[in-house]
Amino acid sequence: MSGEFRTKIEALRPYLLRFAALELRNPETAEDCVQEALLAALAAEASFEGRSNLRTWLTGILKHKIIDAIRRSSREAPVEGDASEFEALFTENGHWAAPPAAWPDPDAALEQQRFFAALQACLERLPQKIAQAFMMREHLGLETGEICKEVGLTPTHCWVLLYRARLALRDCLQKNWFGK
Repeated sequence: MSGEFRTKIEALRPYLLRFAALELRNPETAEDCVQEALLAALAAEASFEGRSNLRTWLTGILKHKIIDAIRRSSREAPVEGDASEFEALFTENGHWAAPPAAWPDPDAALEQQRFFAALQACLERLPQKIAQAFMMREHLGLETGEICKEVGLTPTHCWVLLYRARLALRDCLQKNWFGK
């Protein structure tokens, strides 16, 4: 094992930890995934040919470890509780109870660091399964079929969860960011 390779990998640990924490919303699980990814990278040092950026290569390994952790947690997770808070956003026929206001300028808001803090807070308010499906789709870039396979959902249920995640995030951001 090369000392230089190990030093470069250790320097990327904070980035990997932030990435995993955002995905998993659990600091202990994020730490475990990062440790597993770093160990796998150290064991596979010889296979790293330098054709990609080291950070990209490590992030790829970490994504697989995150998916494995999500798979484990979905098998072990208890049944979710009351979803009435999210149901209150919709009428009986599935339409908005009160339509959200148009966003003034989302491009400018994305430039502000505080926006990401508000988004993170909104993500943390989502029920686990909804947040999990949303992050797998939007952040990890998985297709619906892959999400269904990993989490054990039907495609229709997955689409409903993604739709509700987007609506809930929009409502939360409207109240906590754009409405301020």
